[in-house]
Amino acid sequence: MINREVPATGGENLTLTVVIPCYNEAATIEPVLERVISVGLADEIIIVDDGSTDGTREILHEIEGRNLPGVRVLYHDHNQGKGAALRTGFSAATGDILLIQDADFEYDPREYPVLLRPIQEGIATVVYGSRFLGGPRKAMNFWNMVANRALTFVTNILYNAILSDMETCYKVFRREVVADMKLRARGFEFEPEFTAKVLKRGIRIYEVPISYNGREWDEGKKIKWTDAPIALWTLIKYRFVD
Repeated sequence: MINREVPATGGENLTLTVVIPCYNEAATIEPVLERVISVGLADEIIIVDDGSTDGTREILHEIEGRNLPGVRVLYHDHNQGKGAALRTGFSAATGDILLIQDADFEYDPREYPVLLRPIQEGIATVVYGSRFLGGPRKAMNFWNMVANRALTFVTNILYNAILSDMETCYKVFRREVVADMKLRARGFEFEPEFTAKVLKRGIRIYEVPISYNGREWDEGKKIKWTDAPIALWTLIKYRFVD
């Protein structure tokens, strides 16, 4: 069970599932998993390997052999994209709360208590960790920042919101939010699709500041400039269709 400094509303004993989509992260997947475990809040950790070819799968097979409590590994036969990996993880999750964790060091699992608190206190159903609310961060690429800000601005216009970081990895929500949500994204367009469908349901997203240690292209960063127009089209499309 989640260790609560502040009791959940109505005395609920909420459980947490951390979903980790993973593609070619041989250098980081094991230490990231260790960090998640060391925080001590996850009742279930689901790693979805999305067809890795760099030795990640072999590392995950070895991890499976340790029979770590609550750790499950699922495999895609071939690379399908982050959105597809997340959908696989969501469908297998059993926790009351789902938290998305990337398989690199850009986001710090030690911030889970801050992310979980609004849901535990009953004041939010969906929480985003924002890189633009004053938390410490490594300076990101200028054009990445421009793209993030622009896509968030479009989100706010189309869906009458005041988000500061739509593209953040750290999205935390009660499992019922996605139980009947038809997610179709296969790649990085998951972020705008999920956000659009949450906001169209009238759910107000609660943001908390987080730290951010962005990696460089030569360190394995995967999102590209070509993902920005896809995200923009996704935002526009789901404003008018279900």
